[in-house]
Amino acid sequence: MRGDGPGAVVVGVDESPTSLRALDYAAGLARRQSGRLVVVHVRSLRPVGPGLDALAPVAVQAALEARQATEDDLRAEARRIAEQGDVEVTFVLRVGEPMRELSAVADQQHADVVVVGASTRSAHRLAGSLAARLVRSCGWPVTVVP
Repeated sequence: MRGDGPGAVVVGVDESPTSLRALDYAAGLARRQSGRLVVVHVRSLRPVGPGLDALAPVAVQAALEARQATEDDLRAEARRIAEQGDVEVTFVLRVGEPMRELSAVADQQHADVVVVGASTRSAHRLAGSLAARLVRSCGWPVTVVP
């Protein structure tokens, strides 16, 4: 029987420590509320910065392998959470811009809440982090985990 809380908890993940804390928080929220956990990882369109791919094909290959390892680790973490019990977990891999893709998944999953980790990048203080942009422009509650 469902609780009175979130039905679908959508969490955006990458390899950052705050993102992994957000995943743990979201899993606990979904478990306590008898909800579903939707783990979303958004892959960049490019494995390395502009122009670097032409200069160092070996670097591109290394970046692709690192990206695949990250995705495998995140899938494994989602499986670990599912195996701990009492929460349905879905892992979604998207390609593109994180704000757009995370919003699209939240819409498709009829999310009741979106959870993300706080950005640790200083540039986001000027341009705005994913979390800040989600809070300003999306139609769901957004929880930002430090």
